[in-house]
Amino acid sequence: MPYELPPLSTLRAFEAAARHASFVRAGEELFVTAGAVGHQVRLLEDWLGTALFVRGPRSVQITETGRRYQREISRMLEELERVSLAVRGAGDAKEVTVTAMPSFVTRWLMPRLGDFRQKHPEVEVRLLASVPPVDFARDRVDVAIRLGSGSYPELHSELMLRESFCAVAQPDVCRGWKKIGDILQATLLHDEYEPRIPLQVDWSRWWTAQDARPLSERRIRQGLRFSHTYLTIDAAIGGEGVAVASDVLAADAVRTGRLAIAPGEPVPGPYAYHLLTPRTSAVRPQVKSFCDWLRVQAKEFSEAGWPRHPP
Repeated sequence: MPYELPPLSTLRAFEAAARHASFVRAGEELFVTAGAVGHQVRLLEDWLGTALFVRGPRSVQITETGRRYQREISRMLEELERVSLAVRGAGDAKEVTVTAMPSFVTRWLMPRLGDFRQKHPEVEVRLLASVPPVDFARDRVDVAIRLGSGSYPELHSELMLRESFCAVAQPDVCRGWKKIGDILQATLLHDEYEPRIPLQVDWSRWWTAQDARPLSERRIRQGLRFSHTYLTIDAAIGGEGVAVASDVLAADAVRTGRLAIAPGEPVPGPYAYHLLTPRTSAVRPQVKSFCDWLRVQAKEFSEAGWPRHPP
């Protein structure tokens, strides 16, 4: 006997609208217009034969019937998601999909990935370099590494790496530098971050923390600018100037002699890298193996700290 059910698209639109108490915000979550959300909700109301929202000139308010319906629908959609992702995951049992910001992928994760592949040859890693917030279900992502304050509701989140910032340059560029003012002999290299992160340590904040003579904002902003942090570090390695860089992204280059630390003290960053997994992925053995490996790598890196090589 076929089930008599409303279209799934109408249930998704209703659940998002009820949760946000807004057609606009529901549309942003579902990547459709507020009008499209309203249309789907109206179809559901017609199918049910009852109003779920009271519509005002600038807002919507859920009815008591709508609130009761939302509680049941949310529970059912969560269970449907869990079962569906479990079945889909079984089809790609050997694959682990990981996403992180481009500079973290380039400068920290990729140089270490060979170690994981050697230890776990049975696991296939799918690596995505991306910046926007993660939609784990839509993008079929198992693990995300994000730089932030640590507020990631509805996900398993754990602190992975803290960061601190030093001025770095190619050894030939900063050879002979003894004091912080010597940095100004070189071109200052700037990056715009991925995306621009409020309060992140840039040249202005780093210089202010050094107890050095004040510099004008105009002087601080002079130099070369790059769209991604890894490009800024590449420019420093290439001898184009001096950059303020996170140890997470630059310490490996210092250890191998491609960069040297310029005069000045490390400045702690306001954010940290966090390891994020949805509840549906965390139980998979392949995901657990990758996350356990990440924890070991992060612990070893953190314990090593900035390599204090003189320029």
